[in-house]
Amino acid sequence: MSERLANVFPAESSIPEAYRIAQPIEQREYLINGELKTWTGSLNPILSPVYVKEGDAIVAKNIGSTPLLTSKEALEALDGAVKAYALGVGFWPTRSVTERIEHVEKFLAAMRKQRAEVVKLLMWEIGKTLKDSEKEFDRTCDYIADTIKVYKEMDRSAAKLVEDQGYTAQIRRVPCGVALCMGPYNYPLNETFSTLIPALIMGNTVVFKPAKYGVLLIRPLLEAFRDSFPAGVINIIYGRGRETVGALMETGLIDVFAFIGTNKGANELKKLHPKSHRLKAVLGLDAKNPAVVLPDADIANAVTECITGSLSFNGQRCTALKILFVHKSIAADFIAKFNKAVGDLKPGMPWDAGVSLTPLPEPGKVEYLNGLVEDARKHGGAVVNDGGGEHLHSFFFPAVVYPVNDKMKLYTEEQFGPVIPIVPFENDQEVIDYVVNSNFGQQVSIFGNDSKRVAHLMDAFVNQVGRINLNTQSQRGPDTFPFNGRKDSAEGTLSVSDALRVFSIRTIVATKSTEENKQMMSTIIRNRESAFLSTDYIF
Repeated sequence: MSERLANVFPAESSIPEAYRIAQPIEQREYLINGELKTWTGSLNPILSPVYVKEGDAIVAKNIGSTPLLTSKEALEALDGAVKAYALGVGFWPTRSVTERIEHVEKFLAAMRKQRAEVVKLLMWEIGKTLKDSEKEFDRTCDYIADTIKVYKEMDRSAAKLVEDQGYTAQIRRVPCGVALCMGPYNYPLNETFSTLIPALIMGNTVVFKPAKYGVLLIRPLLEAFRDSFPAGVINIIYGRGRETVGALMETGLIDVFAFIGTNKGANELKKLHPKSHRLKAVLGLDAKNPAVVLPDADIANAVTECITGSLSFNGQRCTALKILFVHKSIAADFIAKFNKAVGDLKPGMPWDAGVSLTPLPEPGKVEYLNGLVEDARKHGGAVVNDGGGEHLHSFFFPAVVYPVNDKMKLYTEEQFGPVIPIVPFENDQEVIDYVVNSNFGQQVSIFGNDSKRVAHLMDAFVNQVGRINLNTQSQRGPDTFPFNGRKDSAEGTLSVSDALRVFSIRTIVATKSTEENKQMMSTIIRNRESAFLSTDYIF
């Protein structure tokens, strides 16, 4: 194992030419009010989690830099968005559904042309494998296409007048206002765009700040944003969150706060808004998703699903399985098979064929994971897999920790990385109590075949989490399914259709059903005098 770790990082010359970054990318561009501006101030260096060999040394690779904007530029971006929205009477919020769709389709076409560059930057910036980077890009494009499709369907349903109790009315969805969109580093494209695109297409104007890591990969899309949307509709800023985002929230001019990150960060930012009752929050936050492996479970399937669920992208997913409850009667068999599967995973660089384990992008993450393992050891746990917890620079080989108990940090703390805590249990109530008392409530996976026992657990969990998975790992997709959570895990629901709803509000035009009023509404519709009151059917 030590030898494998010693050779995990490549020499520059061994990196495939298609994936090399020959020179650091110095980004000074940012987008405000339809203009790509050039920053002349300080830059934030971007160090890749991929280290490279230089002779006998292994060194961090500087792949570029991004602008360290200040509150001044952030407020300029907000001003652009506020003016473009113009209290709901601006150009963008008053456009027809068809017109807004055309702008998003133009952006999607331009985005597709940047696939190779974005995929390469995903690998270098966050250590995501080539296969998963390509999947994230393609899934994001599919999400945008699906959003357009569902928006058309939603508008078709609204393209009618309803009559009830002597009133004639039309009910449509309209934008909420100015949105602040911030995504996570683990899915800096897909999860970010799952809020950004619905916000735009519904007629909101947006200030978008990329994730802390996975920042450079937005650069190839800046011109596409600029050329596809009217001035001020989408504004893209960079810099430290405490200086830029805090200033935005303090103005009280943000109407929708779309944030995917920690509940602590979300709480701190929401508190800065002076009119919290006017702030609509769309939040994807922490999770500690458990798997429950019952004594009659198909162990081979449970191992396969738990390996993917806990170690896909090194466990750096909010939907990852972060603690495994395994019945004592099968714990030894499960762990033996699980450890073998971990040992079969290939460590390496993101572009290596068949690679599963890659470097971690967060500075200090390896030290943090080491701390969790040492804390577990102090309270009776042990690393039970070969090479578990061995590390070199930004690479950490998965550590399977057993037996885990409630005295350990791993029991309740979200590790967001390749440490897999396994808890032995005898009574199902132990697991139920864990889920009920957890601060998080995103998902749970149940592995078993006794229908009565599975149903009992399922009914205990339905009011605790947003999704229960039977004999499969926790996950977000398909994107048509609702994605949400309870407690400290989420606020609002995201799916293709739910995201459109969460960034809009239903508004009604109604009148008494007199002949005069009906005639007036017919004239407005027939002469296309209103963008709102319309019976157009979009194909």
